[in-house]
Amino acid sequence: MSKESDKQTDLQLVAAINLGDHDAFAVLYHRYKDWVLGLAFRFTGHHDDALDVLQETFSYLVRKFPGFELTAQMKTFLYPAVRNLSIASRKKRQRSTSHNKNFDLFPAADPGDSLEREDFAVMLAALSDAHREILLMRFVDDMTQPEIAEALELPLGTVKSRLHHAVQAVKKSPAVAELISNE
Repeated sequence: MSKESDKQTDLQLVAAINLGDHDAFAVLYHRYKDWVLGLAFRFTGHHDDALDVLQETFSYLVRKFPGFELTAQMKTFLYPAVRNLSIASRKKRQRSTSHNKNFDLFPAADPGDSLEREDFAVMLAALSDAHREILLMRFVDDMTQPEIAEALELPLGTVKSRLHHAVQAVKKSPAVAELISNE
């Protein structure tokens, strides 16, 4: 990988991949692998499953070439694939094991963060799946509302409504109220 290819836009990389440039695919992979892995882990709750989803996601992407046209942001294009592959992986794991279905959406980086992360995870768990997903897409994945609408194949108004209701639910959360009152 050259420093020059690192500076190319996703559209330029896709065009290069369509012309057979394997280094351009490597740049695209390195640009999005951490995001895909994090998203897959949020959905699966299991590191090994998330790694499998990472591999399957980029296998899916490579099969699109040559001839792939990127008509949205790369995250917007990849999100449904990661989501669907992750859900399938989680269902497969649930069928094969009888372990606890709860999982930590944000594993603590250090032990000091675990209490805050637990409060945050409890607050997120109280949201509906649809509200939690849109809230995470907006504030964790930093996707715009139109990108979320496109990725989830929903009308923009539905995304705005769900995001509004999710934010209102978070504001009303006892854990959030306690955090605000302690500051």
